[in-house]
Amino acid sequence: MKKERRDINIFNLSFLDVISCGFGAIILLLVISEVAEPLVVEKMSRDMSGVVRDLEGRIYEIRGRSELLNRELEGQRNQLSKSKQRLARLQGDLSDILGRYEAARIHSLAMSRISGQLQSAKQTLSEEMRRLQASSLPNTIESTVGGVPVDSEYIIFVIDTSGSMQKNAWPLVRKKMGEILKIYPKVKGIQILNDMGDYMFSQYNGRWIPDTPARRQTVLKHLISWAPFSNSSPEEGITEAIRRFYDPDKKISIYILGDDFSRGSIQSVVDTVDRINRATRSEDRLVRIHAVGFPVLFDQPGAEQNIARFAALMRRLAEDNNGSFVGLIGLH
Repeated sequence: MKKERRDINIFNLSFLDVISCGFGAIILLLVISEVAEPLVVEKMSRDMSGVVRDLEGRIYEIRGRSELLNRELEGQRNQLSKSKQRLARLQGDLSDILGRYEAARIHSLAMSRISGQLQSAKQTLSEEMRRLQASSLPNTIESTVGGVPVDSEYIIFVIDTSGSMQKNAWPLVRKKMGEILKIYPKVKGIQILNDMGDYMFSQYNGRWIPDTPARRQTVLKHLISWAPFSNSSPEEGITEAIRRFYDPDKKISIYILGDDFSRGSIQSVVDTVDRINRATRSEDRLVRIHAVGFPVLFDQPGAEQNIARFAALMRRLAEDNNGSFVGLIGLH
């Protein structure tokens, strides 16, 4: 008997089970992988956030340091600019100083040459010319002031600035000072003190005032308002004049202008002047002393004694010190 062949069905139940199990495993793997992925991503995200914050912090720190360095750089640039400007100014000052020094050097050389030429010219003057120069001045003065010695090269005025002189004789004082200056056409130095020894020009204390026509006019103009305190005694003014200005190489005359001698001893003043203006071996006094008396107080009762005391003192000082005393008669 012939056996009947059975057809094989490859899609039976067992095969389907295997296939189903395989698909299920794949699906399970997919599900498991999808569930785990967000956890990994979240963890990675947290880790990266920390890194980002750390990097941002470093960025801020770097920016801060950069700004600080920029400010320091800017400050250094400003300091450099100021230093360059100061250097430029110093270089300009140095150039100016060098220029002045060179100008001063040239001026000094020129003055030295001029001085040498003047000295040479002086040395070439003949003895006859010197004699004529020395003799011409006294002859001119002799006819002007009636024999008052005027051989001095330096003149000091000691003026009584008391109230009686200021009130009654001041215009005449200016006039007589101008006349005295005229009889000395050119001297090497002038000085003006009051009877207390106060200087008319404080900037020339202890120094000679150079003689120029302009300075003479300034002296006479300033005399109008010059009124320092006075005690009507010329002792302080004479003492200051001799002690501060005496020089053995200079011929000096003192002119005393006043009206009275109201206090002190005549002999005391004479002794003081005699002590400081002591005669040399050649019997010449250190300085000449001339005096001019102004007739201010003759019309005031009781003033005769002070007038007589002034005249006696001035006559004695002029006689002892190689000078002359002139008593004016009127205020004209």
